[in-house]
Amino acid sequence: MVLTPPAFKQQKEQWSPWRKKLQEIIFEAEKPAGKAFDLVLIVSILLSVAAVMLDSMTSVREVHGDTLYLIEWFFTILFSIEYFLRLLCIGRPLKYATSFFGVVDLLSIAPTYLSLLLPGTHYLLVIRVLRILRIFRILKLVQYLNESRRIMMALRASRKKTTVFLLTVLTLTTIFGSLMYMIEGEAAGFTSIPKGIYWTIVTLTTVGYGDISPQTNLVQMLASIVMIMGYGIIAVPTGIVTVEMSQAFQKKITTESCPQCSAEGHDEDASFCKFCGSKL
Repeated sequence: MVLTPPAFKQQKEQWSPWRKKLQEIIFEAEKPAGKAFDLVLIVSILLSVAAVMLDSMTSVREVHGDTLYLIEWFFTILFSIEYFLRLLCIGRPLKYATSFFGVVDLLSIAPTYLSLLLPGTHYLLVIRVLRILRIFRILKLVQYLNESRRIMMALRASRKKTTVFLLTVLTLTTIFGSLMYMIEGEAAGFTSIPKGIYWTIVTLTTVGYGDISPQTNLVQMLASIVMIMGYGIIAVPTGIVTVEMSQAFQKKITTESCPQCSAEGHDEDASFCKFCGSKL
């Protein structure tokens, strides 16, 4: 039946109250119903991840494999219902579906359904790999930690400075890697420029695997310079992010989510979403 505009408007007004209530329960973390929903979901995520880990243990799987299989389907159905409810109560379902958490939600349920499409004994190994992807469910925990929103804000605010810094480091590693290849050569294990860059990165980050090491005095002196630079390189991005985090924690933000795009992190006195412009 095709609805006329007045009829469609009337129907929309009829489902708006329960849709709004559902949106508050699922996306709002400060209200009692929202807190209860988040608590149940966090426990479910932890239990489902624990089941995946137990299923990866051969001794446990041989004894409790059938039980773990049923548990997996229980959580898959539970998270599927949650995923579709999120799409149902949001104003822009596609916006949420293509967001980070929307993709994580899909990844958390897709492997179990994909395993049904791969029958046959020769596909069992592939199915095992797909089921391991369920570990992505643990990423869903991030959206239920209030402080994570401020950390994400700090990371977004410092992304330009961090990008410039990383490009500078990449330039330096290319230069030092090329020098290592040119001076030491293949005899010392520096068989190519990429190999020299690999050694520079390992040394610069103070990891020091030791699989390749300089032999001549000149290159050992060069390696010493790279090692000393490593301390500064570790400190710079830490300082950049720390400053932004300090500013982010001074801002007053709420856990209120946009009813249209589900975005969070709005200022306490905000009336409109700063991501899509919708009224909060």
